[in-house]
Amino acid sequence: MARGITRATTSTFLATSFLKITPPIWKNPSVSLSVPWTQFICKCSLAHHHHQHPIDMSKYKEAFSMQMAMAGLKPHHRIALGVSGGPDSIALCVLTAGWKTNGISAGESGDFVDGLLAIVVNHGLRSESKDEANIVCNRVSQMGIRCEVAHCDWPDGRPKQGHLQEAAREMRYQAFQKVCAQHQIGVLLIAHHADDQAELFILRLSRNSGVIGLAGMPFISQVFSTHTYSLGGVSNNHGLLLVRPLMNFSKQDMYKICLGGNQDWVEDPTNRSLLFARNRIRMSLRDVSSSIFKSELQAVILACRRTRSFINQVCCKLINQAMVVKDQGYAIIDLEILSPSKVEDICLSKFLSLVLQFISQRYRPVRGSTSKLLLDYIRTFPCKNSLTAAGCYLCPAPGSKGTKTLVCCSVDCPLPSKMEPFHACTFGEQEHHIRSELEQIIADAKSYSDHLVLDESDVHFLNVTSELVLTEAKRLGILSESTYRSILLLQREETKRFKSKTETELSSDLESKHGFQSVNMSRSEPLQPGHACYFMSRFFITWKLNEEISSSAFSEEANCDLNLGLENWQCHCRSCVVGHGMVAEVRHMIESDWLYLAKFSKCLSNSGKFQQQRDLLDYRADQIPEKINRCLDYARLSAQSALLSLKSIPAAARGGIPVLVNHKGLLISIPSIGFKHCPCLVVSAEFKPRVPLGGGHSSFI
Repeated sequence: MARGITRATTSTFLATSFLKITPPIWKNPSVSLSVPWTQFICKCSLAHHHHQHPIDMSKYKEAFSMQMAMAGLKPHHRIALGVSGGPDSIALCVLTAGWKTNGISAGESGDFVDGLLAIVVNHGLRSESKDEANIVCNRVSQMGIRCEVAHCDWPDGRPKQGHLQEAAREMRYQAFQKVCAQHQIGVLLIAHHADDQAELFILRLSRNSGVIGLAGMPFISQVFSTHTYSLGGVSNNHGLLLVRPLMNFSKQDMYKICLGGNQDWVEDPTNRSLLFARNRIRMSLRDVSSSIFKSELQAVILACRRTRSFINQVCCKLINQAMVVKDQGYAIIDLEILSPSKVEDICLSKFLSLVLQFISQRYRPVRGSTSKLLLDYIRTFPCKNSLTAAGCYLCPAPGSKGTKTLVCCSVDCPLPSKMEPFHACTFGEQEHHIRSELEQIIADAKSYSDHLVLDESDVHFLNVTSELVLTEAKRLGILSESTYRSILLLQREETKRFKSKTETELSSDLESKHGFQSVNMSRSEPLQPGHACYFMSRFFITWKLNEEISSSAFSEEANCDLNLGLENWQCHCRSCVVGHGMVAEVRHMIESDWLYLAKFSKCLSNSGKFQQQRDLLDYRADQIPEKINRCLDYARLSAQSALLSLKSIPAAARGGIPVLVNHKGLLISIPSIGFKHCPCLVVSAEFKPRVPLGGGHSSFI
């Protein structure tokens, strides 16, 4: 018996099990496909219902068009689709193709829908997965939609069964982002729907999530890759816009849309496995779901979403008014403007989480005891103590007498992967066009959401703990007694299963969620001249050697009055610290770097008295020709200027500054403060975090 096909469209993008299970189920048993499966099962009841009661597709098309307009999307935009072959993603294909072509079928004429790409992910976890992905790809192509299969690589081997779904989901998103970057597409549609949202609500309720978690998946979210695919995409940091236009549709709607569009789909038998929490919750919901239960559950979720939208609005104002981000990668929060005592706990916690995620560039939100610790710290005014939390170091800003808090990256904590080198490339005008298009889409979506500005009186759960959300919803009349009891029963059943895990399993879960490594301060991977790298997901670094250096490079940049002549000064620093063929290494600034600058800046400038420089650089007298002396004089003056710049940076924040060293570990440049050892060096370190402050554009409409 063959195994089942991988799904990629439920709320968690469920991965397939490696257990032997029944084959996928196609709607049409007579479909002619070259497949490894031995049988197909007809969904006769649905097909019969379709023939008895023709499906009105116009209402689905109209609702879909409205959702796309709310997302700021228009038919001419370049769009990708996440497709698994299940009813959800096939329904998404039907509606999107119809929306783009205004109902004209592209598949019949042999042409593909312009500006539309479907992406099928082959996780590579089973021997059959490649064939299954190709089958789905062929089916989607027959619909007139250009399709591509993305293959996943597992460098660390197959994930453990307990972490399979989460690992597959993260790998799937990486594949989506990579393909979209390659095709210069900035928007990805995902087929999550209302039933997925209901499952997620129960799951998070059983995990004791707060109101923000219970709000579920956003209608729009901007995601940023942990990997670099092009210089253009990184330097402009526009990410990928994830849109879920089917959030107001039910699972039954998915089947009807497929039937109405005369399209086949495949059911994944692994979605019936009780090994996974989402499957258990899905089946339990089917047992208790009446029309009243469904509508009331969605009403609670909507109330949570409105509360989260209000919290996001408050956080946006606090970010704009109460904090300043410096080019060296740290931030200062003005506690007097913030007025922490006047901000609701839930809003202040979210604000702090956003700030710390931005500075540390961690991809996990701050939760639990850490969140409470930060809340207590920030409410203390004036601030007199220091705190290390969530990859950041917080302390009173120098000279503020505790009225301002400094937030900087803590290099002593586990951090994202240290350095990612890549070849600098760009797509030129096309990349610029896509970026501008995405900016316009976000602007149009915001113009819609701006009309829905919420007041505190419009939200219900600002001061409600997770344990009391259901109680408050019942008090407000959102939930009836029967629905309230049904949800409580579902929550308790899943909570028991969750708490039955051993402490070892829970510890293993936590370790698997944090894909971080500790920092090795001594060495990093080499960076070739002309190449670029992302350092700690925060600094975009490039360097090269410039052969032709004007004499103005000495006098203007280092403010020196050396008489080097007016002619161009060719750099031939084969014996200099910066020699030809050199590769650079990148690390954080450490205390010895400050001491080096201080000592070097005090060296004598007379070319006949370079003993101090020789001691620092380990040169012999016969290795120092006149041009090397000039480099040393330039470096001395550059060190003096850099020390002045360094004084403006708080000592606590200096450790987060990137430093370039040669293969011997000798300091050659600190670009953030303007120091470089030779005028031939052209170095840039730009603070461009992958994930922007606030986490990017999102909408919970």
